[in-house]
Amino acid sequence: MNDKIIALVDGSVYAASVCEHAGWLAARSGMPVELLHVLGRRSPAPSQDLSGTIRLGARSALLDELASLDEQRARLANAQGRALLEDARNLTLGAGAARVETRLEQGDLIAHATGKAAGPALILIGKRGEAADFAADHPGSNLERVVRAAKVPVLVAARAFRPIASVMLAFDGGASAMKAVDHVASSPVFDGLRIEVAMAAPANREAQVQLEEAILRLRAAGRDARAELLDGSADSALIARIEQQDHDLLVMGAYGHSRIRRLIIGSVTTRMLIDSRRSVLLFR
Repeated sequence: MNDKIIALVDGSVYAASVCEHAGWLAARSGMPVELLHVLGRRSPAPSQDLSGTIRLGARSALLDELASLDEQRARLANAQGRALLEDARNLTLGAGAARVETRLEQGDLIAHATGKAAGPALILIGKRGEAADFAADHPGSNLERVVRAAKVPVLVAARAFRPIASVMLAFDGGASAMKAVDHVASSPVFDGLRIEVAMAAPANREAQVQLEEAILRLRAAGRDARAELLDGSADSALIARIEQQDHDLLVMGAYGHSRIRRLIIGSVTTRMLIDSRRSVLLFR
């Protein structure tokens, strides 16, 4: 049974926000948190033939020294990873989590975060990692890989955590959007929060029926939910609505049956992740 939150932490400026979001989610859901930090694969010591430029004894000594340096780097990386996880654990506990475990791994982040052995109910990741180029107009390099590989919702944390009282659910009537509606209706995380279901579509009977169905599901679960049909393109209309209503969290399907379907590069989802400056809970 999936019953934990896996929060991916690194040395980026998003790490504190990831921990604070994890603490908030844990406090409202009762789930434990597993903080995961993954070290990259170790590069082997250089093995090219240097015998033509230095004498054989010196070459052997050099390779031994390179191997020793590689081992030292590995020990330092492990020590740094453990220290990072300890700091993250303290921050997550302080943010409201009751149970926090840490895990230090080496190799492929996606396999460790989304594999069968991980067993999360939700994955948390920052919008960008420690190696991200903040001038680039796209999210972090691991984000798309995590979202595509994950079988569970993925919460993409903004740079700073903000207390969450108001949620906008970007709705397009597709399967992933309905999955998001069902999750918001059933998860204790959304107890007592204000929910706006916003749809950017022509004002017609089909859109109205789809919105009404979503609202009925949410209200039947006791949610404070209202609907809003927006004019204009999905990205600009939804982002403007988030700012106008000062919503704290965006919930949306990562794949759908309309203009919100293309994840991630060059898509409406990308614009929402970057331009809204809000954390985003994605569903497939």
